Amino acid sequence: MLDDLDLGRRQNVLIVEDVKLNAQILVNALQDEYDLRVASNGVEARAMVREQLPDLILLDIVMPEMDGYAVCAALQADHNTRDIPILFLTALEGDKNEAYGIELGAMDYIRKPFNVPIVKAKIRNHLELKRYKDILKRDSRIDGLTRIPNRRRFDEAYSEEVSRALRNKTPLAVLMIDLDLFKAYNDTYGHLQGDDVLKLVARTLYNTLQRPGDLIARWGGEEFVALLPQTALNGAWQVAERLRLAIYDLQIPHEASPIDRYLTISVGVASADGSDRSACEELLQRADEAVYCAKKRGRNTTVVYES
Repeated sequence: MLDDLDLGRRQNVLIVEDVKLNAQILVNALQDEYDLRVASNGVEARAMVREQLPDLILLDIVMPEMDGYAVCAALQADHNTRDIPILFLTALEGDKNEAYGIELGAMDYIRKPFNVPIVKAKIRNHLELKRYKDILKRDSRIDGLTRIPNRRRFDEAYSEEVSRALRNKTPLAVLMIDLDLFKAYNDTYGHLQGDDVLKLVARTLYNTLQRPGDLIARWGGEEFVALLPQTALNGAWQVAERLRLAIYDLQIPHEASPIDRYLTISVGVASADGSDRSACEELLQRADEAVYCAKKRGRNTTVVYES
């Protein structure tokens, strides 16, 4: 499940400084509080960022090959890195230089020679703000009841994966999942118990998906949706059946169901080849049509969309 951010985790700071003495001063000042990595130029720094996103970057401005302004501009242009706070390290004087850096997206400046207490205070303040923003961003994309991704997060991921599938010509699949006769369950057992069941079902679906790139989200009410990158139709059907059986194996009593004595789900499966733009963009609609067919066929089953 998606737990709260680990407030005890040591945050990661990337130091980008081509003068070894300056880099060592920063390492000595910060190593007891943070996990540090050091790059000696802009090209190396960008490679380190791609390898692992830092929580904050201390970025020298004047460097060979690629200066700090160019690195900052590149990071700001990428949606994966634009939220990383950047503090410029500089011996340059003048409001004009500082204004230019702020306009590029830097959060602050640290002057050389370093005043260590000021350096540590600025880093601490910006990292605390970054953690707070991360919490707000995470919570806006998490369903309040089930604590799995919500529809907003799914929509973002779906847009990203459609673009990736079309770019790489790889398949993409969507599963639409509906709890069978859940209104009757709530009428029989009460909404509080119904909420507990939704949380249990969400946790089970989340834990049953095996690949890190797969996504399960609450679509709304008693509906869930799964996004399966690089998955063709047969593989998507296998995942759908695994999810359906995982929920049945919970053996949640459902006295009001004419289908089975336990709570069941219906699953609609749709998959598209990355070479077919319209099919990729219509996956949600196709999966929804398939789950509707599953319910018409008696529920507790998986139906594959057929064009």
